[in-house]
Order: sequence, then C-alpha cells, then structure tokens
Amino acid sequence: MKRAMRFLFSGIVILICLPALAQQTDINRYTLFTGFDYMMSPARNLTERGFEADYGVTLKPWLALGADFGAMGDGIISGAGTINGRETVYAPALNQSGLIPGGATSINVAFKSTTYTFAAGPQFYFRKWEKVTFFARPGFGGIHEKADIAFPPPLVPLFTFLQVPLPQAHQSDTQLFFGLGGGFDANVSKRVGMRFAADWVNTHLFSNLLVPRQNYVRFSVGPVFRWGHLNK
Repeated sequence: MKRAMRFLFSGIVILICLPALAQQTDINRYTLFTGFDYMMSPARNLTERGFEADYGVTLKPWLALGADFGAMGDGIISGAGTINGRETVYAPALNQSGLIPGGATSINVAFKSTTYTFAAGPQFYFRKWEKVTFFARPGFGGIHEKADIAFPPPLVPLFTFLQVPLPQAHQSDTQLFFGLGGGFDANVSKRVGMRFAADWVNTHLFSNLLVPRQNYVRFSVGPVFRWGHLNK
C-alpha cells in the first residue's frame, strides 16, 4: 500500500514539473475510463485485482457527473484475506471460554472473495495545465461482496461447545459506502489520456460476523477516452 501511494505521488510530482503550454480551453463533453484495479482492505489482509469502468458527462469545465462500476476478486483475477477472531461477534464467548490460549486473538480464518462496487456522483476538475488534469470526487455508492470462508475443522466442535451455530461458509452482503477519491489524467491528446486514481471507502459488510467497519483502498490505472464538445 505504501509503495502504491509513493508511486501515485511521484507521478503527480513529475507531471506537475512537466512544461505546460497553456490552460485547458477546448473541453470534451463525455468521458469513458476503463482500466485495471488493485483494491485492499488492510484489517482483513485482503487484496483483490480486477477492472473498473467509469462514464462521465461534463457540465462545467470544473464539474462532471459520472457513474462507476468495478469488479474485483478471485472470480475476476484473485482475492484472498484472513479474518481475525478478535474482530468477530464470537470474540467475547471465545475469550470467556478459556479453551484457546490467547483467546480469539489467536484465531485466523482464511477466505476468498469477489467484490463489486457501483457509485454515482460529482467529479471536480482542476484544469490549470494542458498536459495534466487533476480531479477529486466524493465516494457514494454500494458494495457487494461474496466470500468463501475456510473454517478449520477444529473450530467446528468449539462452536458446538459454545452452543453457537457455525457461520455459513458461503457469505454475501451488500452495503452502502462513503469515502473520497481523486487522481489525475495524463493527457496524450485532446481525446485520449492515461488515468491514475486512488479511492478510499468505508462500509460495514457482514455485520452478522464482523464487529468493526471496513476500510477499502483502491488504485486504478488505464486509458481514458473523450468526445463531444462542451459549450461553455
């Protein structure tokens, strides 16, 4: 994660230092982005890879409305993580039982997942330079995740002893999220560019199993295509 953040920051610095002949004046009406995604949920040691598509309509030189869809996970490329026992709703019972040295903290359960995100809202542009366009956007949307949990066999009799049902191995949930995002387009030409973006979202998936909310960080890179003309 730190390496990816350094890469994004370095790219911004390099592009700022490039000579820019003029401020952007001829602005396209429509924008389409599609590219590679790398998403992380640090608390669950989750990493997923997939793709993202974003369509936007520019209303003003500094404002656009857009819709975004992303798909990440083992169904797309790969996605896997671990659930720490101390973050589950079963932690108090496990700690009080005294059956496991270290209590719930010592339990880690692996899982694989597939995640879909969808969002819509404004995107704010900063068009100070001709060769690079910066943007920022609030994150409002929904997230759907399917998880296959690999419960170790020794946990089955433990749940029986605690008189609590073993969670289903196949889980799915859909929740709303909020967050922030931004990045920049390196403008190859008026109609084509290369987009680098980062987004952070916060939500609470699988509240029947996990107590804390989850943070997701997503990095995106790929071509952006523009057409039409904005009548200012």
